[in-house]
Amino acid sequence: MNALFSVAHQFAKTVIQITPMGNGLINDTFLVTTELSPFVLQRINRKVFPEPEQIMANLIRLNQHLEQKSGTKVKLKIPAILKTATCRDFYQDEQNDYWRALDFIDNTESLETVSNISQAQQAGLALGHFHRLVSDLDPLLLHDTLPGFHIAPSYLSHYHQILTQAPRRLAPKSLYCAGFIARFQHLTDALEAAKQQGLLSLRVIHGDPKLNNFLFDKYSQQIVSIIDLDTVKPGLVHYDIGDCLRSCCHRLESNEFDLNICAAILRSYLSEAGVFFSDYDYHYLYAAIQLIPFELGLRFYTDYLEDNRYFKVTDPKQNLQRAADQFQLCESIMAQESTIKTLIEQLKIQ
Repeated sequence: MNALFSVAHQFAKTVIQITPMGNGLINDTFLVTTELSPFVLQRINRKVFPEPEQIMANLIRLNQHLEQKSGTKVKLKIPAILKTATCRDFYQDEQNDYWRALDFIDNTESLETVSNISQAQQAGLALGHFHRLVSDLDPLLLHDTLPGFHIAPSYLSHYHQILTQAPRRLAPKSLYCAGFIARFQHLTDALEAAKQQGLLSLRVIHGDPKLNNFLFDKYSQQIVSIIDLDTVKPGLVHYDIGDCLRSCCHRLESNEFDLNICAAILRSYLSEAGVFFSDYDYHYLYAAIQLIPFELGLRFYTDYLEDNRYFKVTDPKQNLQRAADQFQLCESIMAQESTIKTLIEQLKIQ
């Protein structure tokens, strides 16, 4: 804790209290209380983000881009980057860990699950608005902070490599995961092949728009901010849409995909982002919805086979359970394929 106070003092003269914040699987996050305003302190996970300077450069460019939109009603607040006492955007400690401080957006809360349609509508609206705001930002101006992120064929290739090295794990849940991957590994090619063919365009994406990365105003229950912007990078918006739906439509108790929540999110999303959607963008929506839980399940299961190197766990088999949950969610999506595709066609006409 003394070390934490030492780091926090790089961004504020007086530090009263430091408490852990959130339940992210990558970075370590803390809320720092000061005599003036509280702020968010984060240690960037260098095993995941080997070049933290690129993350900060992307955040600065994103903030600059949004500041230029004076004629546009920006409905989302992006947390401001706080400077160190020496006017740097981050602090590097004696262990070569990188720390950054962000503005704390007060009177907000994040949610782990969607409990009503209004929340789903807000999530779709916020993601669509974010994509619309950055639709005129050249994605090639941003660093690719996570090379290979969301490139499902690469995840599959790595999985096959690990499979030959990992000890055989014959538990029923492990066999289920391995069997599911073997049957549906062809799914990994859909979006990347469309990108290579020029059917889908490279755009600026959030990279991790799961539900708890949206901040709801405690009083109005409207989303006022989108956070965890480390993964902002060039990519396909379909990865964002698929991940948002995966997060929001997942009924945790049964691992079923909630079609009503899906419809609310897509309708609100397209009310903002539909202005730049092409016929191909609509065509590949279902592929994205189906792919992302499969991809995440693949990543969880691979991490389990590698003894949990990437995702934080509290139990050695937690990533195995996470993988099985995602594959069951994927099965639920496949069972509703025709209904989901009909919904997309209806939204396209609107």
